[in-house]
Amino acid sequence: MLMEKENTRTTAAALTERPRRLRATPALRAMLRETELNARDFIYPMFVRHGQGKNEISSMPGVFQLSVDEAVREAESALKLGVPAVILFGLPAAKDPIGLENFAEHGIVQQAILAIKKEIPEMVVITDVCLCEYTDHGHCGILNTGAHYHAGLPEGYVLNDETLEVLAKVAVSHAQAGADIVAPSGMLDGMVAALRGALDASGYEHLPVLSYAVKYASAFYGPFREAAGGAPKFGDRKSHQMDPANLREALREAALDVQQGADMLMVKPALAYLDVIRAVKEAFPQLPLAAYNVSGEYAMIKAAAANGWIDEAKVTLETLTGMKRAGADLILTYHALDAARWLKA
Repeated sequence: MLMEKENTRTTAAALTERPRRLRATPALRAMLRETELNARDFIYPMFVRHGQGKNEISSMPGVFQLSVDEAVREAESALKLGVPAVILFGLPAAKDPIGLENFAEHGIVQQAILAIKKEIPEMVVITDVCLCEYTDHGHCGILNTGAHYHAGLPEGYVLNDETLEVLAKVAVSHAQAGADIVAPSGMLDGMVAALRGALDASGYEHLPVLSYAVKYASAFYGPFREAAGGAPKFGDRKSHQMDPANLREALREAALDVQQGADMLMVKPALAYLDVIRAVKEAFPQLPLAAYNVSGEYAMIKAAAANGWIDEAKVTLETLTGMKRAGADLILTYHALDAARWLKA
């Protein structure tokens, strides 16, 4: 017994490094925290619709489709909690093959931009620039069919260059309504160049472009498609969104967007792609990087918390901290308001 005690003392005495010393008290742990999560890191996604009131999205508890007046109130709540920006997704009154309301003067997103900037001018308003919520087929662009048919391409294929012309119109219409940032999300070749050229030609050379530079064909988008009413009527989006297995391709996509004039980059989704966030940040440290904490990631936490399996606040903040630690400067998250409250508490 005496020999065992002596061996224990000898082993302890031989320890020259004791990292636990720096974790001994809450105050010391707080002083030495390497990654700080703050409400100003968040961008709050909002779904705006025609009419009055708000409809809760069944697969995303706590998230709503909002009328314009409700969107203003929600944006006010966000700003009071320290969340500086919102990103808007529109649900149109009617859909058609190219999504005409997407770039209409009185489209739903244009109305929401005007209302929010009038009541809360300091709120940063970002707009999603894509076609899927506005088209009757639910795809992200003009399809290879009918008057737009190109021989040699599959029926229903999303046409790249024809779609860019529409996206350019959408971006300019958002700028005219008062958007602070436009964010192309279709993962089409040349989308940043198309928006940059159209904005500059229309006198909006000052307006930043936040590119969904790295967007994967992910299974985590399911609840969003209910929220935005943008599920494809047939097929999938693998012809333009990336294979989840690919990392080198992500760096190529980001490099092309930087060359075309992107002011900020985004990786979407976030939780299963922390390595991609890190790689993109290391490759392009000069640009702000956003990560989209998508609907399926949100819904998983909500469902587990509702069943009493996890502590919602702790798991949410841990998850968001992981995204920031991986390299995200900004996080688009449906948790934004709750997370801001928990951070204050």
